[in-house]
Amino acid sequence: MSTLDLQFPACPVRNVLGRFADKWSLLILINLHTNGKLRYSELKNNIPDISQKMLTSTLKQLDRDHLLKRKAYAEIPPRVEYSLTDLGKSLMPLIEKLIEWGQEHFPEVTK
Repeated sequence: MSTLDLQFPACPVRNVLGRFADKWSLLILINLHTNGKLRYSELKNNIPDISQKMLTSTLKQLDRDHLLKRKAYAEIPPRVEYSLTDLGKSLMPLIEKLIEWGQEHFPEVTK
């Protein structure tokens, strides 16, 4: 493995992981990966302990980071759907491996 410059702001690891490595971003990404397109209310129902403010801000950040896309339909009432971008989809195999590791090592980590 090559040597990384871990000093911010040059560190790619800190800059990239910091974009989606929080619990809410991961849960949103997993939900979109599992379910495909979801509306805001569906995401909120799937992650009941997230606040409306946190869900909104996390969705905006994931959209800015090009991991999900937001599609608004010109309807009454307004309808908005969220789905993974190709970049977001390319991240999911890595997140799935992290989930597998977490499930396998949960008893050890939570002793």
